[in-house]
Amino acid sequence: MNVEENRLNAEQLHRIAKALADPQRFAILQRIAQQPEVACKQLVSEFSITQATISHHLKELVVADLIHSRRVGQCAMLSRREDTLNDYLDHLTRRLLPPLAISQSENSSATDSIPPQCFSDEA
Repeated sequence: MNVEENRLNAEQLHRIAKALADPQRFAILQRIAQQPEVACKQLVSEFSITQATISHHLKELVVADLIHSRRVGQCAMLSRREDTLNDYLDHLTRRLLPPLAISQSENSSATDSIPPQCFSDEA
């Protein structure tokens, strides 16, 4: 996985966003995340899409490093990559929910900066 100080690089972020953007792929990841491990054959039986399509989605999830796949004979066992998911969530939190810088004087009254006409009942 490409991380620097627990941060994903731009290429990895793009792969994850692209992988999660597909609703079917997201549903597959969600299903895998419900258990420690899920057999690929189980996914094929649960989703109303072909095995080839499941395989394509799984490949994209592996490339995005969102799931881990291991072979047991002819069966692929799949599990979520908690480290990648946590790093991605941390990244989103830092980028989309930065701490708000409100000075003490700005914090005195939330309505001080709202123009009076916004409180008027007149139309």
